[in-house]
Amino acid sequence: MTTIELLKPLSDGLARSHPGFSNSDLERAFNAADKAHSGQLRKSGEPYITHPVAVAQILIELGMDLPTVMAALLHDTVEDTSYSIEHIKSEFGDEVTALVDGVTKLDKLTYGPTAEAETLRKMVVAMSRDIRVLVIKLADRLHNARTWEFIAKETAERKARETLDIYAPLAHRLGMNAIKWELEDLSFKTIEPKKYEEIERLVGERSPARDLLTNEVVSAIDIDLNTEKIKANVSGRQKHFYSVYQKMVVRGREFNDINDLAFLSLMLNLNDVATLDYLREAEFLAA
Repeated sequence: MTTIELLKPLSDGLARSHPGFSNSDLERAFNAADKAHSGQLRKSGEPYITHPVAVAQILIELGMDLPTVMAALLHDTVEDTSYSIEHIKSEFGDEVTALVDGVTKLDKLTYGPTAEAETLRKMVVAMSRDIRVLVIKLADRLHNARTWEFIAKETAERKARETLDIYAPLAHRLGMNAIKWELEDLSFKTIEPKKYEEIERLVGERSPARDLLTNEVVSAIDIDLNTEKIKANVSGRQKHFYSVYQKMVVRGREFNDINDLAFLSLMLNLNDVATLDYLREAEFLAA
């Protein structure tokens, strides 16, 4: 992909969520990351720059600000290239530097059976200093999880278990439920591919009836919201597969006994309330 093809979705997204942002600063961060990662490839064979760009795109979809997006573009430079934290500070200032440094430090933490609790505590401490560090890390893990198929099976399984133990619960605590669900499903698919496929098939068999009911409820709620002049996006979704699996295994329920396979999601912009600039999701049982 060309520079324009990689940059345009980022600049367009920021223009919608943060009108008046500095496009020149965005371009400087992209160019610095592109130069630092020049010649590096992902396991998928794609140029490495596609990863920080994808992480930045996830953050833009969450409504994050320009410094966070710039830090996302630069988040792997200190660890994986000759680009130093001092270099970032001289070019991009203290705010971006602190975010990049925070993510780099999280990357260096050691995970394992005896270290998980300690790791989680350190992450919470990092969150208390600047919650954006954790959000960047979650977006980084999400994009990596989407490409686990390209890495060794043993490595993918280890990262999937780590994700279920640490990252998905953190996403939940931050109210980032959409990311939590995707992390859980990608991890479940990696660790238990056959069980994932079976639940996917069973849920798929019920989809037509559930979709019809969900669409009817969404339409009714949209009408009520418009009547009350409340701006919100309402959408329906199938319950994610890991949640179904948990009910079947942890609670010992048969698939046919699980009735809440569809949810409605009410999306409200909480820019004026929360430190984070993302859309919080409220879930309602649809059936």
